[in-house]
Amino acid sequence: MFCLTVWVRIESGSSAAIRATLHTEKEIYSCIGTVLAKSGCWSFLKGGFVMYSSSNLSILSFQNADGGDMSIEVASPSLQPFSMEQWRMNQQYIINNKRKRAVSIHVSDENGDRVPEAAISIEQISRDFPFGSAIAKSILGNLPYQNWFVKRFNTVVFENELKWYSTEPHQGKVNYTISDQMMQFVRSNKLRARGHNIFWEDPTYTPPWVRNLTSSQLQSAVSCRIQSLMSKYREEFIHWDVSNEMLHFDFYEQRLGFDASLYFFETAHRCDPLATLFMNEFNVVETCSDGKSTVDLYVSRVEELRKNGVFMDGIGLEGHFTVPNPPLIRGVLDKLGTLGIPIWFTEVDISKTLDRDTQAKYLEEVLREGFSHPSVNGIMLWTALHPQGCYQMCLTDNDLNNLPAGDVVDRLLQEWQTYGVRGATDEHGSFSFYGFLGEYRVTINHGNTTAISTFSLPQGQETLHFTVRL
Repeated sequence: MFCLTVWVRIESGSSAAIRATLHTEKEIYSCIGTVLAKSGCWSFLKGGFVMYSSSNLSILSFQNADGGDMSIEVASPSLQPFSMEQWRMNQQYIINNKRKRAVSIHVSDENGDRVPEAAISIEQISRDFPFGSAIAKSILGNLPYQNWFVKRFNTVVFENELKWYSTEPHQGKVNYTISDQMMQFVRSNKLRARGHNIFWEDPTYTPPWVRNLTSSQLQSAVSCRIQSLMSKYREEFIHWDVSNEMLHFDFYEQRLGFDASLYFFETAHRCDPLATLFMNEFNVVETCSDGKSTVDLYVSRVEELRKNGVFMDGIGLEGHFTVPNPPLIRGVLDKLGTLGIPIWFTEVDISKTLDRDTQAKYLEEVLREGFSHPSVNGIMLWTALHPQGCYQMCLTDNDLNNLPAGDVVDRLLQEWQTYGVRGATDEHGSFSFYGFLGEYRVTINHGNTTAISTFSLPQGQETLHFTVRL
């Protein structure tokens, strides 16, 4: 596994997307990193690749992604190799520092005196890190599926049921019946929910009646859509994907002008000030060969929105992978992390063109990369179960028996939770451990006395001290 960093400068033109390519004796890696370079100044490219076979000769080249002639300078290139063991070791180091925290439990008696040799049992009862999946209306009335879901996930997103074509297929006939029922499932099981989505810039998924409106009619319709949806579910959703896939498509901006997206974000924020408003996009971490969604274009669009007053924003990375490139994923996340705003993997799956064992292998790579990156705040899978299967990847069959990808998820969820902490207080009446962030139940037994208490373990650099009084 190789991490690539290099400074790039172009000599002519205002700006250009510069792509790094690797040629070996056996393979061509068409894109291992990109940077939006500006004339006269140095720009930082960060990427990488995984080499599966040895090669006596490798050529690393840089070219204008548009194919045009251009003079390109490079400086301070660095290509750092890592074995898989070293890569995993680094991931685990970050997890231990970012996703876990030291705890010291102090046990005292009713007089405040320390109690040595008290038996302690600690159980994590909920995770702090949001890890979830899409669901569809197929979950309604399906109690086994509901139980299976709640046992694993703490966060949920509706696959299609909140999209405009679902809630208002015909103009003026708004129907939230299905989404209301799904929201009841969310509330009943104390799940967190992402709102997906208010608008979708791809005209293919815009209601047909909307595509036929005049500009003034469309402006009125989008205003009604935001007000209706967000007043209906005010403060129910932690996030909203405001204008889905706006780097690839621009239906609303073409019809309503360049300020349309800004209006969407401003209005959504007024309707629900507590929700984090997201840009949601594909092919940002999946590849760097899509010229419409390079990491620098994403950064530029976020900065443009922020400059115009959009301040409660988040970075949504869909994550529809075929063959993931972990060093590139890490380089992209590092660059996006400099924006200092929440990053979520929002729709993770692996292409159905691959067999199930390969899907599982690649899914584990993606999930480990996301969970171990300090800038990633949550991970959502795109694995809503339907009678006919899933969009690309299922975790189970229709009888809820795990497929290989489901085994990966269960194994990682177990790995990323604190289990079986048992011990006794020392001579100072204290017991210490490292635990994953979340909620805990602690049981203390000493003589004939038992005390049960709960505490929260939030993120923090210092040891958390918690006192239990018998």
